[in-house]
Amino acid sequence: MKKRNFIIFINPISGTQNKGAVKYLIEQRMEKEKAVFQILDTAKSGRYNFLAEKIAAENITDIVICGGDGSINQVACALLNIKINIGIIPMGSGNGLAFAAGIPKNPVKALDIIFKNKAIAIDAFFINKKFSCMLCGIGFDAQVAHDFAAQPGRGLSTYARQTVKNFFKATPYPFVIKANGNIIRTDAFFISIANSNQFGNNITIAPKASLSDGLLDVVIVKKTSKINFVYSIIKQIRSGKISSAEEGTETIQYFHTKKIAIENTGNAPLHIDGEPAETASLFTIEIIEKALCLLQKSK
Repeated sequence: MKKRNFIIFINPISGTQNKGAVKYLIEQRMEKEKAVFQILDTAKSGRYNFLAEKIAAENITDIVICGGDGSINQVACALLNIKINIGIIPMGSGNGLAFAAGIPKNPVKALDIIFKNKAIAIDAFFINKKFSCMLCGIGFDAQVAHDFAAQPGRGLSTYARQTVKNFFKATPYPFVIKANGNIIRTDAFFISIANSNQFGNNITIAPKASLSDGLLDVVIVKKTSKINFVYSIIKQIRSGKISSAEEGTETIQYFHTKKIAIENTGNAPLHIDGEPAETASLFTIEIIEKALCLLQKSK
């Protein structure tokens, strides 16, 4: 069997975990498994153009990312079209991709998955040619992401505060959505385009989503009262009911597609994998099937 050769990236500022303790656990486990490994900080620039050459030159077999969805996005984008295993040790505020793949936040258990499970091909997608490994949002949740990124501290409590703050001042945005031969004209608080079922923190906004089905899940939360907004979101998370995109009568519409175009005439903000991103007046979004090989919990 080919000896496994790891690059392990640790984001020194993600989440609230003790990075020194996690690094020690990783070193102990790698030595126990007799693996070749090197531990690097994540790149402050967010660019990993050097990885392809490094992987080929050093016969790297596995890349492990210790961080959140933003760190995973940046590293994974550089690994498209490269045959390599990707592992995750969740250390972010939301950890949506990890939780969707059944990877626990406990570093010891996450390392178990890296060494005891096989890599499975998962999808990703492009939004205006920008890479997303699991989720993008336009509107309310994106504004939360922008405000969260501006805070000096990270963690779930900070995210919750920004969510509550934005809830009280949230207003709907006008959109024109084209998918599956249909046109939807609506005002909506937000639109989520998901490859995974997760918002993060085990909140499942798109309960029917699969990482490997070759489809995007689109969730549209339409204009309604604030009370109904909360009620509808909670109902969506609990039931996962899919309403018809053609009917246009439900507060929440949920459907599948391989590609979608969204006219954003109200200049609603955008996030990609939980990180703030530059918005646009038109979004073109398309699935990338079998984009990455992720070490994840066996079904």
